[in-house]
Amino acid sequence: MKVAVLDRNGKDTGRKVELSQDVFGIEPNNHAVYLDVKQYLANQRQGTHKAKEKAEITGSTRKIKKQKGTGTARAGSIKSGVFRGGGRFFGPRPRSYSFKLNKNLKRLARRSALSMKAQQNAIVVLEDFTMESPKTKEFTNMLNLLGLDNKKSLFVLGDSNNNVYLSSRNLKGTEVLMDSEISTYKIMNANSLVLFEGSLESIQENLSK
Repeated sequence: MKVAVLDRNGKDTGRKVELSQDVFGIEPNNHAVYLDVKQYLANQRQGTHKAKEKAEITGSTRKIKKQKGTGTARAGSIKSGVFRGGGRFFGPRPRSYSFKLNKNLKRLARRSALSMKAQQNAIVVLEDFTMESPKTKEFTNMLNLLGLDNKKSLFVLGDSNNNVYLSSRNLKGTEVLMDSEISTYKIMNANSLVLFEGSLESIQENLSK
């Protein structure tokens, strides 16, 4: 599959790059994508939630009324969860939501996500460029020329480019990452995937193993 290389003004440079069939042309595995996205979102959870249970409530431990003859249910402690101010039954406790996935499955998920974007014609290949200084206005103008101003876009760099990153940092719908940082969630969350020419070789080398 060949894709035209565009410059930062959205114009065709006359060059084309070949997208590997092993990375951008496979039959997507939806379940692998689901598991990888689920793991990513689970890892974002802090898991610091905590509610006090009966043993952790401050209060008297005396029996609050006699066992029988009251006409109501027996009760042994004011700290019980059935009373106001009592402990919570089976409340949340601090825990980790992370779980393990095999490397091969995660690699399959990323290849599936990239193949989905290729099928949707949502991949743009941009020739490498640098910015002399961080300028959000200049970056916004580039988005307009590429037709990405109203779309959530993910830019993937081949080499560290701090000025490009800083220029996009304040834009809500745009994210800039290194090729080593892409994840299935990031790919699927973007409407358009913009790959810098220098990132293609690294992505295809890492995911075709």
